[in-house]
Amino acid sequence: MGTHSSPTGRASALISRRCALQSGSLIAARAAAPGAFFAFGRAPLASGASDSQGTNVAVVLSPGATVIDFAGPWEVFQDAYSSGAQQPTGGFNLYTVAKSREAITASAGLAILPNCAFKDAPVPAIVVVPGQKGGPEVEEYIRSVHTKAEITMSVCTGAFQLARAGLLDGLTATTHHDFCDKLEEEFPRVHVVRRTRFIDHGTIATAAGLTAGIDLALHVVERRMGAATANQTAAYMEYEKRT
Repeated sequence: MGTHSSPTGRASALISRRCALQSGSLIAARAAAPGAFFAFGRAPLASGASDSQGTNVAVVLSPGATVIDFAGPWEVFQDAYSSGAQQPTGGFNLYTVAKSREAITASAGLAILPNCAFKDAPVPAIVVVPGQKGGPEVEEYIRSVHTKAEITMSVCTGAFQLARAGLLDGLTATTHHDFCDKLEEEFPRVHVVRRTRFIDHGTIATAAGLTAGIDLALHVVERRMGAATANQTAAYMEYEKRT
């Protein structure tokens, strides 16, 4: 059984011409996915999952990705090194990764230009899987990086992506309360737990719906950096932790 949990920085979402140009043409991306256009992240480390310069955090995206599922954890990891706590050298190097670098449309029409494609993305230490449409390429990527990552974490219906990748077989897991029955029916080898914020099995963890991803991300920060940093990060975000 895993660990169960019951029921400080800059703005995370940046309209960034520089980031957009790194991944392709801004004009072409807007044409491919009209509407609000955002490019998340900065250049990740190419040398591996983690070193003195920081820790790679890959946020896996495909069409329909639920914004708060990945924006919440993104803000946590971003703010963990700007919340006022005394920190070691480095930080969290956040980047989005998808099937290609072409713009994808997340929930409510938010267009996002991924920083990396699955085939050329750096090795992550932390993998964040929000609720999304998914597909064979997403499942293959999750399986491949999970063997190298420190932790693979899903948020909300992102648990279905982990289950489809075969990573939750024989484990307890959770998801959004409206989808617990569906997860149980589709994946009988997964032991679904209701009314919990998150479940941590060490190298794999699942969070309940939407804002529960913030609590799981704070838990990961606490695992790596201690309770004081996690608490200061939550305070900086003006967020009340639910544990």
